[in-house]
Amino acid sequence: MGFLFESFAGWKQYSEQTGLPLHQVVLEYEHEQKGRREEETWEGLAQAWSVMKDAVRSGLEDEMVSRSGMINNGAKKVYRYPTPVLSVEFQQLIARALAAKEVNSCMGRIVAAPTAGASGIMPGVLYTLQDIHKIDDHTILEAMLIAAGVALIMEQKASIAGAVGGCQAETGTAAAMGAGSIVHCLGGDTDQVFNAVAITVQCMLGLVCDPVAGLVEVPCVVRNASAAAIANSSAQIALAGVSAVIPVDEVIEAMGEIGSSMETRYKETALGGLAATKTGQAIAKRVLIHDIEVLPDEV
Repeated sequence: MGFLFESFAGWKQYSEQTGLPLHQVVLEYEHEQKGRREEETWEGLAQAWSVMKDAVRSGLEDEMVSRSGMINNGAKKVYRYPTPVLSVEFQQLIARALAAKEVNSCMGRIVAAPTAGASGIMPGVLYTLQDIHKIDDHTILEAMLIAAGVALIMEQKASIAGAVGGCQAETGTAAAMGAGSIVHCLGGDTDQVFNAVAITVQCMLGLVCDPVAGLVEVPCVVRNASAAAIANSSAQIALAGVSAVIPVDEVIEAMGEIGSSMETRYKETALGGLAATKTGQAIAKRVLIHDIEVLPDEV
């Protein structure tokens, strides 16, 4: 019986006991728990990577205007802007994360990694990482396996759904997946991968899910870009050997506690935060055809 992805400490211990690298533990899980042959898993990952890259390219080349009008070719505007704030590479990272998420908002083909609402983060991170460092595809697929393991544990210990844990659960998990992926691809060890995950989540604790008009567009798209940036900064910190101080399992437990105590209006109900602003309400009246009934919080 393989490892069941209940904790990061357990994942590390199992990896050390068996001599399997982190990504191989996930492969074993896929085989033993899901009945998938190793070649099937690799083929599925390759297909997912292809879709991610296509989403980035589509978002930067095709017309991206959502039915609500809130999304209007933002990725292309960022990508083509003549003055980078930090560097061209940083500008491209942000644009690519925006691009893949805009494809989702415009009903295009994406990979939910781990959710559709956070679908721009992993493509933006991995596409840019490969472009800058010339990472081969197989190493990218290994990193995607590690990202899957990260998401499995975060789902068990907290949540990956905005309706359950707020935006910290969606973009926070995707950013943590991205940070761990970066560290793996750049030669980091297990502790550095997990530190990157912990640092990322620390930076995103408490982020609410407040989609305007209940659509996964504003502020969701720009949060994908910000989360991609946080993933990179966290990876840089972890690769330098800086400790997260609070162990990753405890950080994820804190994330779960915050999510469970968050009021309902801040969890994908479009009743709080940006959705409740004057402009947000005006947009909702324009694009929605019915109201949403939400049960009150438990006392």
